[in-house]
Amino acid sequence: MHDFQFKNNRLYCENTDLERIADAVGTPVFVYSQKTLLDHFRNLKTAFREINPLICYSMKANSNLTICRLLLEAGAGLDIVSGGELFRAGKIKAKADKIVYASVGKTEQEIEAGIKAKILFFNAESIPELELINKIAGRLGRRQKVAVRVNPDVEARTHRYITTAKSENKFGIDIKTTRAIFLGLGRNLKNIELCGIHIHIGSQIIYAQPFVRALKKTVALIEDLNAHGAAIRYLNIGGGLGIIYHREKPQTAGQYAKAVIPLIRNKNLKLILEPGRFVAGNAGVLLTQVLYVKDTPAKRFVIVDAAMNDLIRPSFYEAYHEVVSVRREARVQVKKCDIVGPVCESGDFLAKDRRLPAGIRQKDILAVMSAGAYGFSMSSNYNSRPRAAEVLVCGNRFYLIRKRETYDDLIRNETLIKK
Repeated sequence: MHDFQFKNNRLYCENTDLERIADAVGTPVFVYSQKTLLDHFRNLKTAFREINPLICYSMKANSNLTICRLLLEAGAGLDIVSGGELFRAGKIKAKADKIVYASVGKTEQEIEAGIKAKILFFNAESIPELELINKIAGRLGRRQKVAVRVNPDVEARTHRYITTAKSENKFGIDIKTTRAIFLGLGRNLKNIELCGIHIHIGSQIIYAQPFVRALKKTVALIEDLNAHGAAIRYLNIGGGLGIIYHREKPQTAGQYAKAVIPLIRNKNLKLILEPGRFVAGNAGVLLTQVLYVKDTPAKRFVIVDAAMNDLIRPSFYEAYHEVVSVRREARVQVKKCDIVGPVCESGDFLAKDRRLPAGIRQKDILAVMSAGAYGFSMSSNYNSRPRAAEVLVCGNRFYLIRKRETYDDLIRNETLIKK
């Protein structure tokens, strides 16, 4: 699952003592395992090798340039959702024909940049977007490949904020309208090549059934459309594979492939996958230092230097992240506590009602597990807090791959008006 293990009662990332990183770099700091990251990507690649899909890593999960470049070197493409991610892709010289571009609200400038970059295709999410892509492509003298993102109206059985394929969600186009696009409207958009169907039903999905239901609907739609003159060659089934945060028992890459491959085998479709969390989630932890231990009549609070601005998932999604001390003692007495940050919000917590050593004290280092995806990428400067550093571990070596922000960084783009 990952390469964060206790050795001689000290928590290591691969062959590197995490406390050594905290001492050298400071806290809070995100620490990533190169081996875990690449192993997860390769597990998915191996599981689907029979049909040789294009696996486009979802940059929104963790867009650090070093992380993304490692995956590109392992054969990944990129799933992007903004002009900023396209800019990042350019900085690491990603192959344009292995980039797919989603987002329900692409701007005119973003669409133009994508066309000029010669990306593989856009995943279009509305008729007005299709019309705008057609207009811009015509102005640039290009013919742009496009996949239509279909909303298959299936229940993903995940948190309501990360389900994306119900009819009430903002994402995608309903099946009836999709038929009208491919068999009518789309034929009048001369600067667009409608060549694919895209679905993405949600995130942190641990069961195969929602994927299977969505895929059966989608394959049937593609076969019907192609029978009536469409020319759909790509099927992008998105991401969403769940990982272990607590006691989940998510499907493995092999089990997922076993469920998916029979549904598309011999369909003359190029499969595209968009994993993000599955690759990066358990490849990272957030290290944080204890500032104070505060006992009240109601409970114990362990106040740490990481906060909701560093890792918002617990506050935003009520998400569970395991929290452990980087030093483990045998038969130690434990006490329930809330692990909270310095931000001035009651929602500023990393974990609630957790058992930590009763003797925990100031300057102890804690590791918040499974923080490699949607950790730093969702972080902010709320309360004027500089964002954390990031470190990559390779065996017994570690590298700073993002410097900690400074106070000067907080105001770098502000202008003080003098009257």
